Amino acid sequence: MPEIAWDLIESADRPLTLIYDKVKGIAPNAIAKGGSCGIRLAKDTFCQQLIQRLGKPIISTSANVSGEETPKDFRSISDTILKGVDFVVNYRQNEATSQKSSNIIKLKNNGEIKIIR
Repeated sequence: MPEIAWDLIESADRPLTLIYDKVKGIAPNAIAKGGSCGIRLAKDTFCQQLIQRLGKPIISTSANVSGEETPKDFRSISDTILKGVDFVVNYRQNEATSQKSSNIIKLKNNGEIKIIR
């Protein structure tokens, strides 16, 4: 990862997704048509423990359809999303979140940084 990515992650005050251009060494089904891939380092303790126990990264969708409002609790997640995933963790489903939507920043191979959200 480029040094700027670590700087962005360390200074983030909300969830952060970094989109990398023309990635290599990633599972083909995790790469978008243009060759990019969005990556988020989980700060949530449960997510960190799950990833550590699996010994591999997790591929996941957002909890909302692009352009729709971010759900504040499990009950607000669209049926389209829930029916389209392989597995839903039965944990903290009754908790509401006050967390803001993630920032999304694209890091291009030429060093350009583009703020998407």
